Amino acid sequence: MSLSRRTFLVTTGATGLSLALTGRAEALHSVQAGPSTGYGPLVPDPAGVLDLPKGFRYQVLSREGDRLLSGQGVVPGSHDGMGSFDARRGAKHSRTHLVRNHENYPDAVHTVPTDGLRTTYDPGAGGGTTNLVLDASLRPREEYVSLGGTAINCSGGHTPWHTWLTCEETEGRAGTNGYTKDHGWIFEVDPFDNRRNADPVPLKDMGRFMHEAVAVDPRKGVVYETEDAFSGAPLGSFYRFLPERPCGGHGSLRAGGTLQAMHAPGLSDMSLVREPGTTFKGVEWFDVPDPTAATTPVRAQDYAKPIVRGQKLEGCWWGDVDGCVYFVSSFARPKDGSAATHDGQVWKYDPRRRELTLEIIFNGTDADDTYECPDNICMSPYGGLMMCEDSSGENYLLGTTRDGEPFTFARNRQELSPGETGELSGVSFSADGKTLFFNVYTPGTTFAVTGPWRRHG
Repeated sequence: MSLSRRTFLVTTGATGLSLALTGRAEALHSVQAGPSTGYGPLVPDPAGVLDLPKGFRYQVLSREGDRLLSGQGVVPGSHDGMGSFDARRGAKHSRTHLVRNHENYPDAVHTVPTDGLRTTYDPGAGGGTTNLVLDASLRPREEYVSLGGTAINCSGGHTPWHTWLTCEETEGRAGTNGYTKDHGWIFEVDPFDNRRNADPVPLKDMGRFMHEAVAVDPRKGVVYETEDAFSGAPLGSFYRFLPERPCGGHGSLRAGGTLQAMHAPGLSDMSLVREPGTTFKGVEWFDVPDPTAATTPVRAQDYAKPIVRGQKLEGCWWGDVDGCVYFVSSFARPKDGSAATHDGQVWKYDPRRRELTLEIIFNGTDADDTYECPDNICMSPYGGLMMCEDSSGENYLLGTTRDGEPFTFARNRQELSPGETGELSGVSFSADGKTLFFNVYTPGTTFAVTGPWRRHG
């Protein structure tokens, strides 16, 4: 159920991992294909919080249950996807803005505050987002609710106009779980001006389903969406949204558009693909008959041809240089409805060539649970991919080298029970590349990590 270093190299294929995962380079041996090695062994943290390589240090920015700096209540729990944004041009101070998801279920201990706040969508739901504003020394100066009353906000993605799309991973209906409105939508959150976050509007044309993450093509404005359907038939799919006002700025997605599901000739269940480099040509997209899923879930509706199916389609990221979108299947298990087993896949879709390619597959042994179950992902400005694990046992933040080897960059030491730690999530770099931000899901903790990033680059 895990990925040893040797197995990882075998299953990425002989061409290596640089082209597969960097998203920052178009050539196999580009200098931005990833560091030549990892950053060294992890040094045990005397505080028992987070192990990092020598020379790196962490700051805890925010913890679940602490008081929000805004005075609106306490920091909500279930820290998941997160986006980082540089200070606006012309700003008087050098600051970083974070938008953090809270994947709260109805029984969450620390829900997102809603009382009297205009950022509330449905008072019956406990999820949403909070914003942090950090000064040049990474000290939190502001922390406030930017969206409340949404449900199970899992991950999301940046837009080219510097807002955050937060995604509900649910299909909950009004009248269930205390909800007063239907859920399963995407919402847009402004990192800079909370007045724009008043009176939240669900982006209904983008679909109502178990959303995970999104990635936006900055040239054409197409939004790619993953569906985290954990089990059952049918499994989830991969979608794209064609907006009426592509790249139109804040609020432009409210103008609507067309949601489409992917068909790849010869591909039914993604778990059946075992060889990295396997490519499916001639990808087609078919309109979703009813994006709001009024009577039938989006993934179960009728399409002209069979759409691609995969279990736990999660992290999603746009490759700036190669113009491709990368997305993850966290794992696959036949008992949950998949046709085959794997411990993680990374796929690449090339919209210009209309090609879908399996770039990596995790097939490990039970002897080592270090490498498995990738979830949130981001491309590193130093090359390679950073991957958050969401698995049983210990959870790590992983990186990749230019030769296709994985390495551990961080280990969560906050035990929930003996041998069990919470998943890592919400990974992204600051605009200048000097700081890596990420969360631990439980207990909800937001970290900033700095150090000698170029040491082995």
